[in-house]
Amino acid sequence: MRAIVVNEWGGPEHLVEQEIERPEPGLGEVLVRVHAAGVNPVDWKTRASGGLITWGEVPVLGWDVSGTVEAAGPGVTLHAPGDEVYGMPLFPRQAAGYAEYVVAPARHFARKPASLDHVQAAALPLAALTAWQALVDTAGVTAGQRVLVHAAAGGVGHLAVQIAKARGAYVIGTASAGKHDLLRELGADEVVDYRSTDFEDVVRDVDVVLDAVGGDHGQRSLKVLKPGGHLVTLPGPDGVPADADGVHAVWLLVEPDLKGLEEIAALVDQGLLKPLVDTVLPLEQAARAHEIGEQGRTTGKIVLTVA
Repeated sequence: MRAIVVNEWGGPEHLVEQEIERPEPGLGEVLVRVHAAGVNPVDWKTRASGGLITWGEVPVLGWDVSGTVEAAGPGVTLHAPGDEVYGMPLFPRQAAGYAEYVVAPARHFARKPASLDHVQAAALPLAALTAWQALVDTAGVTAGQRVLVHAAAGGVGHLAVQIAKARGAYVIGTASAGKHDLLRELGADEVVDYRSTDFEDVVRDVDVVLDAVGGDHGQRSLKVLKPGGHLVTLPGPDGVPADADGVHAVWLLVEPDLKGLEEIAALVDQGLLKPLVDTVLPLEQAARAHEIGEQGRTTGKIVLTVA
């Protein structure tokens, strides 16, 4: 099968197309023919250094996939050949989503949202599961709470805004001024231009902060949180303030999650959640996709078409 292989850790030029052996499903696994693969910041960060991922014999990036079940291994009852599925298999181990076929445990995939095509569905799993696990599973966002989403127009952020809104929260987002109208369309009640305003000067009494930026954002966010509030940081454990007394401050690493994928698909098909796709490129242009992503100017997600 065709795949995009990392032939050396470093720049995007080290992403090369190569023929590799097609995997076969084992006990409890499904083989998925990939129609589209999402591109995430973890992809290019891992490509640059190898990251903390457990690699197979041939390093292949990619965790967001949407496609069709080609075959089911022994013992699988959840999916059958022909089913359209989407998921974030195996993370943080190698899933090899930048390829024509992926093998993973059947319950790392859920039925694709019926209202989305494969390109749109491939934009969802990692970012939407991150937002869901942060806001719902970790912080337990409920109606009437105030939620602050940093980098609200980004891959995770634009989905977090919609998920928080769907749960009845008052949503505040930080983003550049040019993205404010879009965020209001997605449901943000209040938007702060981080380039001209320090959010801690204008935001108060927040129940939950989702920090997709890192750096000093976690420390600064302590100033806007209510006692007992939740700070969930995504870039890494260094973003968790050491002096977060009186609040729940954690680093979240997203996990494969069948229930979460099903909940996300339900929101999509109810019209309450929509992924934004910024750029679509063919699989062989994966290096170009990384170049675009590393510029940090995308709104929503980058997706590679495979099938």
